Amino acid sequence: MDALCGSGELGSKFWDSNLSVHTENPDLTPCFQNSLLAWVPCIYLWVALPCYLLYLRHHCRGYIILSHLSKLKMVLGVLLWCVSWADLFYSFHGLVHGRAPAPVFFVTPLVVGVTMGEISDPFRFTTFYIHFALVLSALILACFREKPPFFSAKNVDPNPYPETSAGFLSRLFFWWFTKMAIYGYRHPLEEKDLWSLKEEDRSQMVVQQLLEAWRKQEKQTARHKASAAPGKNASGEDEVLLGARPRPRKPSFLKALLATFGSSFLISACFKLIQDLLSFINPQLLSILIRFISNPMAPSWWGFLVAGLMFLCSMMQSLILQHYYHYIFVTGVKFRTGIMGVIYRKALVITNSVKRASTVGEIVNLMSVDAQRFMDLAPFLNLLWSAPLQIILAIYFLWQNLGPSVLAGVAFMVLLIPLNGAVAVKMRAFQVKQMKLKDSRIKLMSEILNGIKVLKLYAWEPSFLKQVEGIRQGELQLLRTAAYLHTTTTFTWMCSPFLVTLITLWVYVYVDPNNVLDAEKAFVSVSLFNILRLPLNMLPQLISNLTQASVSLKRIQQFLSQEELDPQSVERKTISPGYAITIHSGTFTWAQDLPPTLHSLDIQVPKGALVAVVGPVGCGKSSLVSALLGEMEKLEGKVHMKGSVAYVPQQAWIQNCTLQENVLFGKALNPKRYQQTLEACALLADLEMLPGGDQTEIGEKGINLSGGQRQRVSLARAVYSDADIFLLDDPLSAVDSHVAKHIFDHVIGPEGVLAGKTRVLVTHGISFLPQTDFIIVLADGQVSEMGPYPALLQRNGSFANFLCNYAPDEDQGHLEDSWTALEGAEDKEALLIEDTLSNHTDLTDNDPVTYVVQKQFMRQLSALSSDGEGQGRPVPRRHLGPSEKVQVTEAKADGALTQEEKAAIGTVELSVFWDYAKAVGLCTTLAICLLYVGQSAAAIGANVWLSAWTNDAMADSRQNNTSLRLGVYAALGILQGFLVMLAAMAMAAGGIQAARVLHQALLHNKIRSPQSFFDTTPSGRILNCFSKDIYVVDEVLAPVILMLLNSFFNAISTLVVIMASTPLFTVVILPLAVLYTLVQRFYAATSRQLKRLESVSRSPIYSHFSETVTGASVIRAYNRSRDFEIISDTKVDANQRSCYPYIISNRWLSIGVEFVGNCVVLFAALFAVIGRSSLNPGLVGLSVSYSLQVTFALNWMIRMMSDLESNIVAVERVKEYSKTETEAPWVVEGSRPPEGWPPRGEVEFRNYSVRYRPGLDLVLRDLSLHVHGGEKVGIVGRTGAGKSSMTLCLFRILEAAKGEIRIDGLNVADIGLHDLRSQLTIIPQDPILFSGTLRMNLDPFGSYSEEDIWWALELSHLHTFVSSQPAGLDFQCSEGGENLSVGQRQLVCLARALLRKSRILVLDEATAAIDLETDNLIQATIRTQFDTCTVLTIAHRLNTIMDYTRVLVLDKGVVAEFDSPANLIAARGIFYGMARDAGLA
Repeated sequence: MDALCGSGELGSKFWDSNLSVHTENPDLTPCFQNSLLAWVPCIYLWVALPCYLLYLRHHCRGYIILSHLSKLKMVLGVLLWCVSWADLFYSFHGLVHGRAPAPVFFVTPLVVGVTMGEISDPFRFTTFYIHFALVLSALILACFREKPPFFSAKNVDPNPYPETSAGFLSRLFFWWFTKMAIYGYRHPLEEKDLWSLKEEDRSQMVVQQLLEAWRKQEKQTARHKASAAPGKNASGEDEVLLGARPRPRKPSFLKALLATFGSSFLISACFKLIQDLLSFINPQLLSILIRFISNPMAPSWWGFLVAGLMFLCSMMQSLILQHYYHYIFVTGVKFRTGIMGVIYRKALVITNSVKRASTVGEIVNLMSVDAQRFMDLAPFLNLLWSAPLQIILAIYFLWQNLGPSVLAGVAFMVLLIPLNGAVAVKMRAFQVKQMKLKDSRIKLMSEILNGIKVLKLYAWEPSFLKQVEGIRQGELQLLRTAAYLHTTTTFTWMCSPFLVTLITLWVYVYVDPNNVLDAEKAFVSVSLFNILRLPLNMLPQLISNLTQASVSLKRIQQFLSQEELDPQSVERKTISPGYAITIHSGTFTWAQDLPPTLHSLDIQVPKGALVAVVGPVGCGKSSLVSALLGEMEKLEGKVHMKGSVAYVPQQAWIQNCTLQENVLFGKALNPKRYQQTLEACALLADLEMLPGGDQTEIGEKGINLSGGQRQRVSLARAVYSDADIFLLDDPLSAVDSHVAKHIFDHVIGPEGVLAGKTRVLVTHGISFLPQTDFIIVLADGQVSEMGPYPALLQRNGSFANFLCNYAPDEDQGHLEDSWTALEGAEDKEALLIEDTLSNHTDLTDNDPVTYVVQKQFMRQLSALSSDGEGQGRPVPRRHLGPSEKVQVTEAKADGALTQEEKAAIGTVELSVFWDYAKAVGLCTTLAICLLYVGQSAAAIGANVWLSAWTNDAMADSRQNNTSLRLGVYAALGILQGFLVMLAAMAMAAGGIQAARVLHQALLHNKIRSPQSFFDTTPSGRILNCFSKDIYVVDEVLAPVILMLLNSFFNAISTLVVIMASTPLFTVVILPLAVLYTLVQRFYAATSRQLKRLESVSRSPIYSHFSETVTGASVIRAYNRSRDFEIISDTKVDANQRSCYPYIISNRWLSIGVEFVGNCVVLFAALFAVIGRSSLNPGLVGLSVSYSLQVTFALNWMIRMMSDLESNIVAVERVKEYSKTETEAPWVVEGSRPPEGWPPRGEVEFRNYSVRYRPGLDLVLRDLSLHVHGGEKVGIVGRTGAGKSSMTLCLFRILEAAKGEIRIDGLNVADIGLHDLRSQLTIIPQDPILFSGTLRMNLDPFGSYSEEDIWWALELSHLHTFVSSQPAGLDFQCSEGGENLSVGQRQLVCLARALLRKSRILVLDEATAAIDLETDNLIQATIRTQFDTCTVLTIAHRLNTIMDYTRVLVLDKGVVAEFDSPANLIAARGIFYGMARDAGLA
């Protein structure tokens, strides 16, 4: 190099240490400046060029726009270029004029250093400064973002993702987030403020990639199986000899994940590697700094240089680390998105047997909990290689420092690993058990919420409460054990770094008397051990996360490998001409391990025919429809079905969206067809009654519609879909008889809208059979007869007998005339209204829950609700007057039923923390804080002692009282560990205590909430509280609080140590603290809101998912799977829109906080250099090695603070739900009814009025009537007349507004709810069963004998079914009783009533879903078994009540008529009209 720089007047040596190092005023030689300094950037550019060209080639973005920015850059470039050439020409000019410059001036015409001495060459001086200024401006310009090139895709987004348009520096420091941080600080963020997602982050893309990878895996497995298959024919003996066959290969979901997200991991791994290497530079610099302090002769700029380098190195480390985190967290979110999407798509195609094996709750758990686990694991994955690397490097540097004595410390660490491994294995076992318990608890809760009304009516809550608490007890037991195990690991990890340091130093000092422990050795080792501590601390967490994720991985993989429905089971393309549906010798089963439900079916349905399917309960009518849809597993035979399909299931599946959306079901709105559909399905009258017309939001599972309305909406969906084939599974059972007639005439029948389409109608209604083209009679899963109506009658087979039994009074040939023609259209309209209002909870359930709407709603209701007072009294014919029409439209907007779940705004109130502290126990809380204070004091003490010890070495180069020094150091360290362990144990105990208290309060409150609460709150939201929020209280809060305390005391003790050793530091503390709090305030406000938005946007994903799982068969029938996948993706994307900014907010925060931390390092080092005369090396080592940890502590502290804030929201929510109002007490001590009450069963209503909720109109008004003991009373009336309300009042599901109900002279309002409800019996309209044994469903308290139960089953005609089951009474009912037919479920409800045998029986339209045969059986049973009881029946079919003692006709909440049926018909009033319509008068 020296030759290159040459001699001559400007010649110089390449390196001169006297000039550059050993001087108070350092400088570099001109040669060094001109060669190395100038060439490095050029070399970099040339090396990077090929990579850049490659990038350009693969990312062709179109033509560049010449904006002002790019023009300016070009000008600067040209000027720089000119300056370089000017320099070169100047060198040539000098050569020509005999001044030979050194060769380096030709090589490097770029830079000529500025020398401190006098300027010998003014020309080079000016070119240098011009050059420098130009380079600086070019750097600044490079930080701005260019406009997108020509012809690039237009970004029409109103709120695009700002990172894509951010400049280089802004991206480096995440400044592009600042705008949102400030905005979020000023106004609470809302959904609309969130940025759109980048293309590559959208669910669509991510899920697609993962699905493809998974399909690849499945194909490989299939290939593998195929290649292994030939070996199967080996005989059994060979197999024994050859050993077990290799395990069948399963498709690996892990490989699919790696294939999809592997590249992102590689990039993040590169970042992590650089960061790991950088972290080892600071200890080396610390060692130089301590040497500098010990050497009073060293020039002071050395110290400043070291301090500067420390700062620079820390900043680099911070930036790289944050970009690493950014990458890895984004990958984590993609993990979750991908997994959710794949599970959703799978849930749409799983077979019914799979669905039976796992409940909706469990499948939703896969999506919520297990997908989340993968997201949580992502940040830890790189530790798998990074932790060992850091450990090896740390040991290497320690070896350099302390020699072989390091091995003692390392040996100790290695010993700890198996110990923690053992604990981790134990923890994993607990994890699995606890997941099982949690699953079963959530499953039970979900059933309780679905059947809450039945529980209330039967007074069964205590039994279920006990079940939940039993499960919870086991769960907490496991949690407690796991928490204590966890504290032992905490202890070892807290103490291990210290013990390692202690052992190492002890060995070092004692191995060789010449080993002197000085400040440099001690504190460099301490800071290296601190680096070592991080990977070691993270290992247990990595292990536990890995174990959790591996459990989840297994669950997900198992779910994804489950059997799918065979799309080919129904041949959709070809069919023999003239037919729409054919089945050839079909045998079908619900699951491979069950006996076939349908066998040897041969059915042909001609195009355009109307086919009725009839038969007794449980004979396989619904199964036949499922078989046609391909929902059952086909064992043999062929099914052909040509054309699009519409399907109306027996139990209507209603989505949680507006009524119109439910009918359109994804089709475009064609107003004419839509209107026609509503008219045909008799929905127009309902729309007038719903608060928002067809824009009314329908609650979950159609909660605010009556059974009849749900069924008709489901039918309207089919009619609107305009398909070729209609499969109607008993759509007429849930509606009143005259409505059934209307629907048959206008929709299904030969004159209906669907005339000419192929229709398969499962029905129990005899009167429609004559109008069908032909009839299929099923018995025990086989076709017993088939043919047109007249032919079957002639045959005198089972069908003819069946008819003769049930329609004896009517002239057989003229069944169809048995309907009296309806006179006049207005009558018809009045009829339709009847089936309209909700029958279990009348219309008023729809009322918007907000008070703003109340007034408008009131006016509206007065126009249409059951009590027509005041201006809006409906005319009998129900044609709205002009004034009312206006009101209806006014209120349309307010059709929402469930309140949106609100994202709370602003900081979490202190009272919430106080609530949690109280739940933990105040003494425990105080103890934990005190223990932490003690621990910090012990830690500081140990390090100060170490610093004093190292200063012994300064006095004379020997250390004397080593044993005293070591002893005290050891004692302080072990004390510290011991205190931490105590604190952790206290926290664990407190956390479990809090979990118990909070869950108990929540559960007890929810079980006691009034029915109205469940009607207006979606069950998903309550379940979310029981699963997600309780999980947070159980497992997240305590560790977060521990870490927060840890980092808080760490940070405080660091500042105390630095201030004690360099008092000057107090000056900077204030500005740094201000900066820190500023960043924290901006961050906290924004991130909290983002977190809340995230959790609010999360529940719709799960509600939609559980809705999809429930309605999968309908979705598949209509071929809408793809659309539903898109809806789900959209919901997931809405959730991601708040996830991404949340991740960025953390990065933005960390950059700010780490800058503060790095400033602490800088000032600690600077002040040490400034005050070096008065400081000893021990103190400097102490303060700087402490400052090196502060960044981590500060960062962690804010993170934990906001984690705590966002997680404590769970406590807030649990508290909020535990404080909702409850119903009356279950038992009122001091006013319990006498034994054997009610003896007679007299029921008396006295001036009784009731409303659904405060502020609504009355549903029953001044009702006064007296039912004598043992009377049978039928209750009839148009829908909305208050029939169901009356029964609900009897059970006090609704409480009186005024008046009272007396049963045998006792006012029911004076006694406890359970005392009342347990003495009444109801057979409710929706037969709800719970998963569990049949015995549990009949007798949850176990208060009846085996004989009683069999007797009840015998009378309810279930005896044969139950005794045919191998398990007998322990037959397992699946969730909601799905494995029984609706009719059988209804019979189970009858059996419940028979067991109770109370004096008063209420029948709520219980006979709707049952075929006539069973209907008669039930009626007969009721007549014989309840002959002494008072029976109140809400009747749909008038023939059931024609022989009752009296009939009560309700009209608009008042008694219209009340007399015996014969007298009422004679009186020719309302009842006569109804009887005439039903052909009974």
